[in-house]
Amino acid sequence: MKRYKQLHDLDLAPDARRVVVSDYILEKDKIFAYLNLSDTELQVYDQYYAMLAEQVPIPDLVIYLQAKLETLKKRIAKKQVPFEDRISDEYLAAVVNAYEHFFFHYKRSDLLVIDTSEIDFVDRSEHLQELLQRLSQPVKGTQYFLPLGSAPAD
Repeated sequence: MKRYKQLHDLDLAPDARRVVVSDYILEKDKIFAYLNLSDTELQVYDQYYAMLAEQVPIPDLVIYLQAKLETLKKRIAKKQVPFEDRISDEYLAAVVNAYEHFFFHYKRSDLLVIDTSEIDFVDRSEHLQELLQRLSQPVKGTQYFLPLGSAPAD
């Protein structure tokens, strides 16, 4: 409900002249609902989702930061967030598969898919600069981006 309210309350009038950047789309919650809720809970969730989703603005562009399972595991370990070290490999693989399935079929807006398995936006500023340069160009439909010469950070 909190994410719905944040998205619903955006001032997106044509004269608003603002850029909104978010680290989620409402459908992200649905992915996790299907992975974590019981059938009964999912029925209730789906009823609310159907009512709320049509009231949320459709983004102009969605960027899907995709990564291999091993890369995600290394990034989770590097962050050292206490509860995240208990995420099982099976659950993480299910999340990766659910995201890949969702974005393979995604058509609501323009989509830029970035394979970040060999990209490190935190420790390699040149990777971030390449992405920002790519984002200065239009994205229409579904497009893929992998910076040339990407190599894992040491």
